[in-house]
Amino acid sequence: MAVVFDKRNTRAWSMAGPSGVLGLASCEIAKENSNFAILTSDLCSYSGLGRFKKLYPGQLYNVGIAEQNMVAMAAGMASEGMDVFAVTYAAFASARALDQVKLCMGYMKQAVKLAGLSSGFTSGILGATHMCIEDIAIMRAIPDIAIFSPADTTETMKVLLTTVNMQQPVYIRICGAQRMPVVFQDDYLFKPGKAVQLKKGQDVCIMATGPMVVQSLRAARKLEEDYGISCTVWDFHTIRPIDKDVIMDSCKYKLIVTAEEHNTTGGFGSAVSEVLSLCKERPRQLFIGVDGFYPHAASYNYLLEQCGLLPEQVAERIKTFLEEN
Repeated sequence: MAVVFDKRNTRAWSMAGPSGVLGLASCEIAKENSNFAILTSDLCSYSGLGRFKKLYPGQLYNVGIAEQNMVAMAAGMASEGMDVFAVTYAAFASARALDQVKLCMGYMKQAVKLAGLSSGFTSGILGATHMCIEDIAIMRAIPDIAIFSPADTTETMKVLLTTVNMQQPVYIRICGAQRMPVVFQDDYLFKPGKAVQLKKGQDVCIMATGPMVVQSLRAARKLEEDYGISCTVWDFHTIRPIDKDVIMDSCKYKLIVTAEEHNTTGGFGSAVSEVLSLCKERPRQLFIGVDGFYPHAASYNYLLEQCGLLPEQVAERIKTFLEEN
């Protein structure tokens, strides 16, 4: 597919946000793949699929507010050899349709690509019903589902273009809104299951996923500039299969930090900890995420602040942890 990864496009994708990128990627896929279809649960416009609907009306299926049926229908289409994206809010994809995800994607191994929009606190203004801080834990509990969590809109494009051809069930965790901060301005090597190193340091290894990648980069710069603490930062765009080599190699650092816009129970940090448990000697691990509570409805940045996920808060927690341990 002739998608150009350059500064002009990555800036435009950032302005459009992940939903806009979903629409753009879908149009690119459909140009070359008449066997491609998208199912949505009454979220056509919100999912950035307005242009796709006009160009490829026969390849878009709006099932209405029926997420469970959507996953089951997508599985049926996949079983007939179609390449299928199923798109809805992450909260509904992971929880409301969980029985169908478990049976149709996990047990039956149908190659549905389930895109969970507005994960984390993206739709936090709508309250706990639309916040999604459990989806990684839920999907990790179901065997054989690959889990992706892109850091920005550039990586969202990479994930969408890559996963459409994967012959296995996939969950794509999509966080962020329009004007999403850019991590990758130019093209780079994207490989499922292989983390990307964004900064190299000596003292602390920060492993981040989703929007916490950019927050971690900013925190790492603050730690270095203000306190002389040198940090390595990794982007873990794939949570399953996870990059075990990078995790095992991180045991040489003074501290390992995992950062996610998700519950600290069962999420990305837990996945890293499970790999680290195999190491004979390992440093301490600091889990940065949501510590077991549901904040009230509020703006995105306010919710990040409430949960200690802003860069200055992350930097302060790392500094304090090193001083106390």
